[in-house]
Amino acid sequence: MGLRDLAKRLSASVEQIDEERLQDRFSGLLLTPLGDLKARVPARVGGEVSRTRIVPRSGVASFEITVADGSGTAVAVFTGRRYVAGLEHNRAVVLEGVARSERGRLVLMNPAYTLLP
Repeated sequence: MGLRDLAKRLSASVEQIDEERLQDRFSGLLLTPLGDLKARVPARVGGEVSRTRIVPRSGVASFEITVADGSGTAVAVFTGRRYVAGLEHNRAVVLEGVARSERGRLVLMNPAYTLLP
């Protein structure tokens, strides 16, 4: 690491460093960046789980995760479930599905998922 890199790292905010780390982590997997994700188009995206919660949808509990890859965020909703094994906070995951716009955010309903180490 050179002096310029060190100076840049010391002057950067924690959010910037985290975004760079996430972008580097998911760069070689041939994924659509979450910042480029479009509604109503099949996509393969990846990111780290930054939030999990159980939300009622039409009277049925649904497990909802928010993933981030440094370029943006998206929400994956697993209807009728209160938990999905392996999908915990800070876990890397690849999601495949079609996103839709819902309340100003992109949502993937019941996507196929692959857990990453």
